[in-house]
Amino acid sequence: MRSMWIKYANLTLLVLFPIAWFAPLMRAGLLPLFGLNEISVMSGLQSLWGTDVILALLVTVFALFAPYLKTIGLALIHFRMASPRLLPALGWLGKLAMADIFLIAIYVVVVKGVGLARIEVAWGLYLFSACILASLVLSILTPIKRGG
Repeated sequence: MRSMWIKYANLTLLVLFPIAWFAPLMRAGLLPLFGLNEISVMSGLQSLWGTDVILALLVTVFALFAPYLKTIGLALIHFRMASPRLLPALGWLGKLAMADIFLIAIYVVVVKGVGLARIEVAWGLYLFSACILASLVLSILTPIKRGG
C-alpha cells in the first residue's frame, strides 16, 4: 500500500515541476522606490542565455534536467521498467537539483546584503524547494525489490 502512494506522489511531481519552473521564485527591483519584477526559473534562464551561456547551461541542468530526469527514473523503477540498481545514480541527480536551490538562496542573501536592490521571496521558490525535497524523500522511501 505504501509503495502505491509513493508511485503516484512521484508522478505528481511530473506535473508540479513545470509549474514551479514558471512560478515566480522572487520579486526583485532596484531600490525600494521602483516596482518589483517577478523572476521565475524560466525567465531567469531566458536572461542567462543572452548573457552567460555557460551559467545558463549549468542552471538548465540543475533546475530542469536533473530533477525531471530523476523523477522519470524513479517512476520507471516504481513501475518495474528499470532496475532498482539505478537508485544511486538518481540520488546524484537529486543532489544536483538541490544545488540549484542553494544557488538561489546565495543570490538572495548577497543581493539583500548589498542593500541596493529589494528582493522578496515568492511562492514559486517554496514550490520548487518542496518538489526537490519531496523527490529526495520519495527516493529514500522507494523500496528496493530484488528478483522477479
